[in-house]
Amino acid sequence: MFVATDIRALALDPRAPTRGSAVTLGNFDGVHLGHRALLRKTVALARERGLPAAAVTFDPHPLRLLKGKDAPPQLLSLRRKLECFGQLGLDLALVLPFTRETASLTPEEFVRIVLLDALHTRALVVGYDYAFGKDRRGNAALLGELGRAHGFSVEEAPALRTEGEPVSSTRVRALLREGDVAGVARLLGRPFSVEGIVEHGKARGGSLLGFPTANLRPEEEVLLPKYGVYAVSVEINPGSGGRMLRGVANVGVNPTFGDGFARVETHILNFCGDLYGLPLGVHFLQRLRDERKFGSVDELIARIRLDVREVENMTAEALCPQGGGT
Repeated sequence: MFVATDIRALALDPRAPTRGSAVTLGNFDGVHLGHRALLRKTVALARERGLPAAAVTFDPHPLRLLKGKDAPPQLLSLRRKLECFGQLGLDLALVLPFTRETASLTPEEFVRIVLLDALHTRALVVGYDYAFGKDRRGNAALLGELGRAHGFSVEEAPALRTEGEPVSSTRVRALLREGDVAGVARLLGRPFSVEGIVEHGKARGGSLLGFPTANLRPEEEVLLPKYGVYAVSVEINPGSGGRMLRGVANVGVNPTFGDGFARVETHILNFCGDLYGLPLGVHFLQRLRDERKFGSVDELIARIRLDVREVENMTAEALCPQGGGT
């Protein structure tokens, strides 16, 4: 998949879709089942018409600019979002920097600059609730009018519903804040994941507790599940196709030792090796318990033993579900 971040540079690139494209628009935060249905519909339409399939998204998320610190945290890094795009069959991702200038574009200006001049759009697919442009005046109805005027078709995809409600990034965030990672997986179509580089911690896991841990300091803008202990599957060098390993992860501030900052500490079952400096993916499968402060190190060790035993007793299918990376 070709990734472009500059419209002017795209115009000079031989990979640009000068003969037309099928396009979808959105933030796609989390790339949940609703997003995936929209993206797959775009790819199918592109193949049907013999066009490249393109997605237009934004970085940072528009709410980061418009609401600042009050903006909801992201569910997925831009890198992982683009990986999902590629896995779903897209040919091009246009990542537009979201600036004050971008926010001030009218829907008509956005269509001319992005959809017509840059992507030569011949078919457009949008979600049922998508709005864009200054004052969020752009919607499917207006796009239909502009499409008829400029020669591109517009399809509005209906909401994808589960349990009677539309699948949405808002629902995913709410479930993560409750620690319901199994519910999150049902909305994403895959386990919720956190990735990062393994860094040196306090050297307590192996030497003091007898349970060595891989320590990840998560990206600040990505939401973590509710503090607690989780059954996880662990992927060394995410995206490389390696096997999933069982693990127990603590999300939080480690109150027994008073570390004071959030991180993900993962004990990988039956693993011996040096992971420092390597990328690691932690896929959350089931919540085991709340994070808590223990009265002594011995109490903490006894509780960790129970957590590990609980994960050992889970089936391999429960711990290593298909679709963990997409």
